[in-house]
Amino acid sequence: MQCLTFRAPPPKGRLEILEYRSPMPFNNLAASLQAALAERGYAEATPVQAAVLDPATTGRDLLVSARTGSGKTVAYGLAMAAELMAGEERLPPAGAPLALIVAPTRELALQVKTELSWLYAAAGGRVVSVVGGMDPLAERRALNAGAHIVVGTPGRMRDHLERSNLRPDNLRVVVLDEADEMLDLGFKEELEAILEETPAERRTLMFSATVPRGIAALAKGYQKDALRLEVGGGDPQHTDIEYRACVVAPYELERAVVNLLRLEDPALAMVFCATRASVNRLHGNLTERGFSTVALSGELSQAERTRALQNLRDGRARVCVATDVAARGIDLPELGLVIHAELPRDPDTLLHRSGRTGRAGRKGISQLIVPHTRRTLAQRLLQAARVQATWGPAPSAEAVRAKDAERIGEKAVLLASEPADEADLAVARALLADPRLAEAGPEAVAAALVRTLRGPLPAPEEIAEPRPQRVERPDYRDPRTDERIPRDGPREPGQEGIWFHMDVGRDGNADPKWLLPFLCRRGHVTRSEIGRIRIMPNETQFEVAPYAAVRFDTASRKATGENAEIRIEPMQPLPRDAGEAPREQREPREHRKRSPTAPPRRGPSRPR
Repeated sequence: MQCLTFRAPPPKGRLEILEYRSPMPFNNLAASLQAALAERGYAEATPVQAAVLDPATTGRDLLVSARTGSGKTVAYGLAMAAELMAGEERLPPAGAPLALIVAPTRELALQVKTELSWLYAAAGGRVVSVVGGMDPLAERRALNAGAHIVVGTPGRMRDHLERSNLRPDNLRVVVLDEADEMLDLGFKEELEAILEETPAERRTLMFSATVPRGIAALAKGYQKDALRLEVGGGDPQHTDIEYRACVVAPYELERAVVNLLRLEDPALAMVFCATRASVNRLHGNLTERGFSTVALSGELSQAERTRALQNLRDGRARVCVATDVAARGIDLPELGLVIHAELPRDPDTLLHRSGRTGRAGRKGISQLIVPHTRRTLAQRLLQAARVQATWGPAPSAEAVRAKDAERIGEKAVLLASEPADEADLAVARALLADPRLAEAGPEAVAAALVRTLRGPLPAPEEIAEPRPQRVERPDYRDPRTDERIPRDGPREPGQEGIWFHMDVGRDGNADPKWLLPFLCRRGHVTRSEIGRIRIMPNETQFEVAPYAAVRFDTASRKATGENAEIRIEPMQPLPRDAGEAPREQREPREHRKRSPTAPPRRGPSRPR
């Protein structure tokens, strides 16, 4: 059944897929492959699978660009079936490999091995993996025992080729999976060395989310008369992923993560951070709060990463905190929520992170947590990725508790509607007959049940309302002079702000060039809201705009991380009309005591 339409007859070397009229069944495949697909619930081909099985692609080299989560692993597994099986129902006895699959990461390579193993199991296929971090001697023994398909990472596969552990003489197909990612990771030399070692008459299939200049050059050099398949009309956005964004104060990122996990309560969730240190910190905090959590980052060994993924698949863990090492190649079908605890570095990373959910026809949510100081950057990122996000506040503790009550009520109704066995009824009758419970009444019994059901749940976090835009603030009245001062716009000459001081001065290398960025980050203010700065030998005094003084003081007291030990205090009473609690009602901050003989404190680190 033809499933493709063309704007014009496809030119040589390019096949552009524009529309899918109807799904394609797997009727033309070997019976063993059809049985494997049916057992896994595949009734019809996905768009990328239909594209590579179209008669126009038979025997041709292919350059395929398709979005993540579109089923491309099974697609190239089926695309190379004709070369591997040669019209037979089963593969020949295992010997020198017939196909090589090159993937950028260990996780993706091992996942590809799993997928191709079930696909070719009924056909007698043997799939071997060669990846960094695993025992090379065990891999050599597996290769010597014979294999039909070898899946590996570029460095380890090149090493086995150079050591003659991997014999390329019988190769019929080479597949480069996530080719753009392999170039980004600096594997160009390894890929070229692998392709140079393989027979010239091989069939070469390249799969890539995007086709940048480097991929096009690689295809031109190592493919023959290749067809380019563009699946999805060039639109990278998942239609099965709902994008959301919420604005929070920078110090409330982790609280927002907690409330999002509690509100959505997904079967599996993935939380992305920018650095290994952030992963370790957030993983520890979530585990401490009662979430079943695993971590994934580049500093873990392969065994630790494999164990973490297995815990997610087995249900022993429900939250994975990861760096972008997990943004590609990890397939967890039950993953319903992706949280960007720290913004990705570029639009492609945003799409690949989000692509861990909304896979195989399931719906998913991609939630960005945006510090109010980076909202513009987040909007540009979404625009560049060509996705529309729904903006809203972070879930409040009240919203989480209301959702808990709704879920508990639904669970109680469901359990009550099921027929109870005699043992449960006997316990219930005994409880109702207990004079202590009879005196308390049915409401107290139900409340005790609710407390029991709510007890194992992690407590939600209190999150402050995001500060409004400056244009919405009323004027500020100076408490000393009763003079009205506009909250927006520059102050008039001679108009005083609120003065603060910090315990770092000239002797501690305080320098205005990096003091100003430090104060902006510490107090969540802009450069225009910092006025005069006076650097003295042992302290620094600086002026903050009146309308921003309470905000600056609140944020500076909640600082964590680098330079958090630097003490900042106001030098005069703060205004009380900015929606903040009076200073005497706020929890005091503990400070380190310094010895009178201690050396002068050094200034804050230069901003990166």
